[in-house]
Amino acid sequence: MIPDKKESCGLFGIFGDNEAVQKTYLGLYSLQHRGQESAGIASSDGQFIQCYTGMGTVGRVFRSGTGILERLANPMAIGHVRYSTTGASKAINSQPFLSEYSRGQVAVAHNGNLINAALLRDEYEAYGSLFKSTSDTEIITHLLAKPTHVSKADPLAHVLNHLQGAYCLLFLFADRIEAARDPYGVRPLCIGQTEKGCYVIASETCAFDAVGAKFIREVEPGEIIRLDKNGMSSRFFVTPGTITPAYCTFEHIYFGKQTSFFFGENVHEFRKKLGRRLAIEHPVEADVVIPVPDSGTSAAIGYSEQSGLPFDMGLVRSHYIGRTFISPSQDLRETQVKLKLAVVKEAVKGKRIVVVDDSIVRGTTTKGKIKALRQAGAKEIHMRVSCPPLRHPCFYGVDFPTREELLANNRNLEQIKEFLGVDSVGYVSLEGLLSCASQPTENYCTACWTGKYKIPVDIAVNKFAREHHQMNMFDDFVRADD
Repeated sequence: MIPDKKESCGLFGIFGDNEAVQKTYLGLYSLQHRGQESAGIASSDGQFIQCYTGMGTVGRVFRSGTGILERLANPMAIGHVRYSTTGASKAINSQPFLSEYSRGQVAVAHNGNLINAALLRDEYEAYGSLFKSTSDTEIITHLLAKPTHVSKADPLAHVLNHLQGAYCLLFLFADRIEAARDPYGVRPLCIGQTEKGCYVIASETCAFDAVGAKFIREVEPGEIIRLDKNGMSSRFFVTPGTITPAYCTFEHIYFGKQTSFFFGENVHEFRKKLGRRLAIEHPVEADVVIPVPDSGTSAAIGYSEQSGLPFDMGLVRSHYIGRTFISPSQDLRETQVKLKLAVVKEAVKGKRIVVVDDSIVRGTTTKGKIKALRQAGAKEIHMRVSCPPLRHPCFYGVDFPTREELLANNRNLEQIKEFLGVDSVGYVSLEGLLSCASQPTENYCTACWTGKYKIPVDIAVNKFAREHHQMNMFDDFVRADD
């Protein structure tokens, strides 16, 4: 896609492997597309947890020659790559979070967004609790340490039942790893096993390929997986089958790596089906089909196959620039996209081209690429998008949280066409998108297209709200001091 939006984080954990930390590094590297703002690894020798986090990509944080991975070396580890949905892009928000409470140490890594975190945090702060970060994830450790929760037969399950929103979680305790997925299963979480029998947990199966592990199955919605010296065990913190899933379709449309398998199907094949459906719903006379790489490539292949139009690479991606969608600011996204996508003039000059993208959120960087294609001599440009128009905010971990910044919120197709500067525009229908999915249609979250939220949302969520709250507190303190 032309990157102008953000995504969720990546998780990896492995138990009982002498090379657990090295494999966590490799697993995070394969999940780098899920977050580039910070990275971290926590490990345990069975008695003591140590943790290292830093700002930047996995390769930057754990660069060779520093000896960091060697110092972390232990037989169990969890890791995290982050992009910020709640809590700004700061070192204090890097994960895993390492904390200590009455039962010992715990490190937590989170993918998703907790919509009731602010309310829970305000309650704890009112009673004098101190927080080290502005991320929604830290509230989980406070809940875990609460005496009434600790006294329960299954304190972790009790804590999870207090959380609202989308979450996949990895907990590293001194002697075990526990993984949990929210009852709606919004984000993917998968289980694998190495040739030596060690269990692995990851956001996507592409991480298993990186460490030579075999995919076993997905963690079920509402399930807790425990990895310890006795192997793997499972329990549920909600009664299975009582909640209809709300799988995030965006995971398949944009977030996932093409090689990954989750929600019951391969990412690449799903995107190709979307492209074929897009060609059926929005055919056009043209000379060539070009994708906006990388996440638009599979859909463009499908469009080409269905339409019979030749496929070509009119835009080439620099692999030395990360996913600009998951850059923390619009200015940085626009600067990076100029470096990231270059036009192949010979592929577009004098031609009628179909440009296939996975989605358009704000539309500003898309508009810039269309302009570049015009300048390269494209005769006609027909924009085709493999998801419906985004009209509503997401509160479950996708960073387009306000209607005002959505291109399609207050524009019809003709107005979108004029804004982008294209000759025509076509989005796949919601019915068409769901017809491509392997799960029953009611099992998917479609809130960003329909405005129908499966997980109740009482208040709008802004990822910088906590920073503004803290700055206001600081201002009040300064005024009182004056």
